[in-house]
Amino acid sequence: MSLPKNMHLQFLLFSAAVAGLIGLFCVLLPDIVHEKIWNIYFFMVIVSFLISLLNGFLLKSFAENFFNIMVLAMILRFIATIVFIGLAVWPGMENIILFIADFFVVFLFYLVFDIYTFLSNLRPISK
Repeated sequence: MSLPKNMHLQFLLFSAAVAGLIGLFCVLLPDIVHEKIWNIYFFMVIVSFLISLLNGFLLKSFAENFFNIMVLAMILRFIATIVFIGLAVWPGMENIILFIADFFVVFLFYLVFDIYTFLSNLRPISK
């Protein structure tokens, strides 16, 4: 079975799989899941989707700057992540270490997906 070619459909399937994993961990191992895990999940979904839309627009307009656009996307995601963590932790949150660990795991899933799409976009360019 191969993945669909539509990038938005791949993103939707990936996000559903991550939500399923989060739900599974919430049921099976509730001690390692922070109470704000769904806030983390929806933040990453929204940020990743908006950055992919921005990438698509910029790559259509400036295809010769592929590497610069991908680096910009990674920097924007990193800055948004730092701002989100700062705003979430600033008012005084319980289990900050668990929040950061859960955020890192979800962030890592979306980073791997971003790297996968980056590499799949490089294949057509290298031909």
